[in-house]
Amino acid sequence: MTKTVYVETSIPSFYHEVRTAPEMVARREWTRDWWKLAQATYELVTSPAVVDELERGDYPTRKECLELIERLPLLAVEPAVMDIVDTYIARHVMPKDPAGDALHLALASFHRCDFLVTWNCRNLANANKFGHIRRVNTTLRLSLSRAPALHRFSPWPSEKATNTTRPSTGSGLFR
Repeated sequence: MTKTVYVETSIPSFYHEVRTAPEMVARREWTRDWWKLAQATYELVTSPAVVDELERGDYPTRKECLELIERLPLLAVEPAVMDIVDTYIARHVMPKDPAGDALHLALASFHRCDFLVTWNCRNLANANKFGHIRRVNTTLRLSLSRAPALHRFSPWPSEKATNTTRPSTGSGLFR
């Protein structure tokens, strides 16, 4: 069965990143490599929250970011999702912005996505929060396998079959 991956706002943003600092260039290239392979490996989904965040921004690649995700299925923001957001905020799982990270996590959890992929290591892909997220989701009878930062998420489960190799980072990333 194909795994479902929720694509958070930072993924299309970094796919079309224009900054030239080495870290930004590396993230852009990792994101592009991941995107190429993930499209064939996973069912990629996103949400109206991602579209709204991308539309609100004022940056040179806004149109390209929106075009990248335009064919992805959008997960519905149902009343139960907003209840989950309230719980995440009340239990200090996510910051108090109900239209931010709590909403992304609630959407991915409610719709039973296997992964939420992001470059947001402060909240969504923060390893220190995984246990807390898991406990709250268990209480709510929700699941989410992982919310990995993109550089820790491997879309290369069948490298031998595709003759594709992982980008070399020299640091053990892409495990």
